[in-house]
Amino acid sequence: MSAPEIRRLLEEIMTSTDWPVYSPFAREHFGRGKAEGKAEGKAEGKAEGRVEGQAEEAARSVLLVLAARGFDIPDGTRVRISTCTDLTQLETWLTHAATTETLEDMFNESG
Repeated sequence: MSAPEIRRLLEEIMTSTDWPVYSPFAREHFGRGKAEGKAEGKAEGKAEGRVEGQAEEAARSVLLVLAARGFDIPDGTRVRISTCTDLTQLETWLTHAATTETLEDMFNESG
């Protein structure tokens, strides 16, 4: 076999999901890297979930305030608020929801 063929074969073996890790050194470091990657992914997932949950709750609060003030909330407006993931924008809308005269004013004031 030529050097490029050997390299290609080794790369195929190393990138396959069932690459065997035989040496104690490789097992230790492969396992450690895998565990660290899992922990990192779990932490990132929790953080993303927390932000998504905060956005959902903020959107729910905006809709509750508007409903409590007697606004008839059209589906398009409800979707716009419910799908927003920008916490700063949602907080602005929540503040405006408490004082706005019309739904249009609420959105015009906040940009």
